[in-house]
Amino acid sequence: MCAAAVCAGAAAWLLAGREHQGRRRARLLLAGGPAADWPPRWSWTGVPDAVRRHREWLCVPAGLLLAVLAASVVPAVLGALAVPLVRRKLGSGARRQERDRRAEAVVALCGAVAGELRAGLQPGQALRTGARSTGALGDAEPAVLAAARFGGDVPEALRDASRQDGAEGLAGMAACWQVAVDSGAGLAAGLDRLEAALRAEREQREELRAQLAGAQSTVVLLALLPAAGLAMGWALGADPLRVLFHTPAGYACLVAGGLLEAAGLLWAGRIVRAGEAS
Repeated sequence: MCAAAVCAGAAAWLLAGREHQGRRRARLLLAGGPAADWPPRWSWTGVPDAVRRHREWLCVPAGLLLAVLAASVVPAVLGALAVPLVRRKLGSGARRQERDRRAEAVVALCGAVAGELRAGLQPGQALRTGARSTGALGDAEPAVLAAARFGGDVPEALRDASRQDGAEGLAGMAACWQVAVDSGAGLAAGLDRLEAALRAEREQREELRAQLAGAQSTVVLLALLPAAGLAMGWALGADPLRVLFHTPAGYACLVAGGLLEAAGLLWAGRIVRAGEAS
């Protein structure tokens, strides 16, 4: 019965990964339509702000709870040591979300500026309007808007802004602006082509992430297998926590298993990152 429960949990996890992949595909096909956010995803919105901003500290009470169950101080120490690792992981995820948000804002900025130019605005005024409505320039917005307002070097300011993480598309906007200034070419037409290229690149990146969603789900499932093994041993009448934390053989198994688990997660994560980088 325990083996059947573990298999059922594994199957449910894999199906959840496939549903996540299907949701990403729906977002690509429907471009944010009604089915793009279905099924609904859980978020930290309803959690108190202090807990949401310091989620890594949840490792400490989890370690304390396991320490009480195992009657050993080792889980509490491991929970405390896991805090900086979890903080680093959460920080990389937050930076990735910010990078994606800024990349989408740059695409929206290209479309907004092109639309304002066709409406009859001057390039500097169109850039100021689009930048304020999309927030794509980030910390470099004052410098870029000052250059656009007072006749400064707008392409150079845009190139400086493109050094922000996720704002690489602004370098293409700087090139379009430079060409329009030097040769008198239509800036709106160039921005339209740039927007189409950036949007195609973003869709390709989303498609790749959708294809890697199954691999990422498998990595998480493999990470949870040791806990499933401990639960299975406890259900069979054994006391795996006492063996792990109160016997020399248990300590040896704990160290060896932890090293193998860490090596497996690093290896699998490297494979996934290599696929994303390609």
